[in-house]
Amino acid sequence: MIERLSLLTAALLLATALSGCAPPARASSPAPRAVLTAAAAADLQFALTEIAERFEAQTGHKVTLAFGSTGQLAQQIEHGAPYDLFAAANIQFVDDLAQKGLIIPESVALYARGRIVLAVNHQSGVRAAKLEDLTSAQVTRIAIANPDHAPYGLAAQQALESAGVWDAVRPKLVLAENVRQALQFVQTGDAPVGIVALSVANVPEVTYTLIDAALHRPLDQALGVVSTSKQRAIALDFARFINGEHGRPIMRKYGFVLPGEIE
Repeated sequence: MIERLSLLTAALLLATALSGCAPPARASSPAPRAVLTAAAAADLQFALTEIAERFEAQTGHKVTLAFGSTGQLAQQIEHGAPYDLFAAANIQFVDDLAQKGLIIPESVALYARGRIVLAVNHQSGVRAAKLEDLTSAQVTRIAIANPDHAPYGLAAQQALESAGVWDAVRPKLVLAENVRQALQFVQTGDAPVGIVALSVANVPEVTYTLIDAALHRPLDQALGVVSTSKQRAIALDFARFINGEHGRPIMRKYGFVLPGEIE
């Protein structure tokens, strides 16, 4: 009996030892990375693309950017477009959506102030360094974003009104869907001149002159996380990334004035 018990004890000890030598369970697969979709004002096309690429490299999360005029993007959000983040060219649009419960109020943050420039296609033969030059008969077409829904187009209109040339140049206006398209009109020569965002003006086909900021209301740009986002935490991370140590230098490089630097 004693011998049988000893054999049983030895078997149990052997089984215990073998279990201790068993290979560890395979580590679980890493969690799939998120895919964010951000609606962004057209003036952000260069800056935010660069910021998103850096965010992707650091986090592994993919960011899909949809650029357009701020007013049209706001309408899309109101109609249920599945965006995670909204980066507008005018804070009023973000505040309005927050009041309607479509943007998380705590996520609303000012991230930049934009500037407008007078852009000229350098092969057009047109010389225009100030808004008064647009009244010249030499200037036949002037591209701006549609003021009805594009903040940069509205700023262009305000600047032309402040300069006292709005009525004179109005028949020459070519309205683009957004400020990036207005620049494309100048790049291609469809319009020899235009009023566009400083942040997109540094392209080979044009020369540009900064327009006095006192001629239009401030282009204070804000962002916020869309309330229906299924990626809230990551969208907030991306918002902080834009407004943080990684995004701010890129925004500054494209001519934006940053929060804390706005007078």
